[in-house]
Amino acid sequence: MAKKELSVHERLVELFKLQQIDSQLDEIQVLKGELPIEVSDLEDEIAGLETRLAKLEESKKEFDTTISQHKAHMKESEALIARYAKQLDDVKNNREYEALTKEIELQKLDIQLSEKRIAEADVNIDAKKEVIKAAKDKLKQKNKDLENKKVELDQIIAKTEKEEAKLKKKSTSHRKTIEDRLLKAYDKVRTSYRNGLAVVTVERDSCGGCFNKIPPQLQLEISLEKKVIACEHCGRILIDTSVSEEVPA
Repeated sequence: MAKKELSVHERLVELFKLQQIDSQLDEIQVLKGELPIEVSDLEDEIAGLETRLAKLEESKKEFDTTISQHKAHMKESEALIARYAKQLDDVKNNREYEALTKEIELQKLDIQLSEKRIAEADVNIDAKKEVIKAAKDKLKQKNKDLENKKVELDQIIAKTEKEEAKLKKKSTSHRKTIEDRLLKAYDKVRTSYRNGLAVVTVERDSCGGCFNKIPPQLQLEISLEKKVIACEHCGRILIDTSVSEEVPA
């Protein structure tokens, strides 16, 4: 369905109405402040910490497994030493004696190596425990911060959600009355400035957005409303105060 053809004056009125509505929506976003971003960032950070904790716990388990394997190996070596020692009582020649003695020495070396590996694993486990504790403490604090931020954000949303929904509906409705070319220009300017002002009045011979002086001839053209005029400095759409006075605050 084609949009109704509006006069320049009607276009300017609708644009200013839209600006008023969108500015009220902006005020709600300002009220929320950085809370939505902070909540999102905290959720990402918590997810990262949980992943890191899982990897640290897995790494610690690997060291525990290493210790268990070396302890089992030590028991095997001790059993072999006991068996070889018993066999020494029944040796019949020096060659058998030397062979058994050598096996006993090898098993003792294996035990020493396992003891060394266990000691190294214990050191690594202690280090991992400290890192895990620090990570858990940090995670606990971040979860607490997130909970507080969510409560704060939820309170603001509870106060503003009805008004925000109403304003969004009005904004959508007003957009349908404005031609696409003007709407595109309006949105482009709005996103270019932090205050979101795309339609401003001429105040004290200056642009109400960037405060640069507006030449008298251009002010006259603006008041005559023969075409939509934008500020040559900031690109905002300029309207006469008579237009703004038609729109309730």
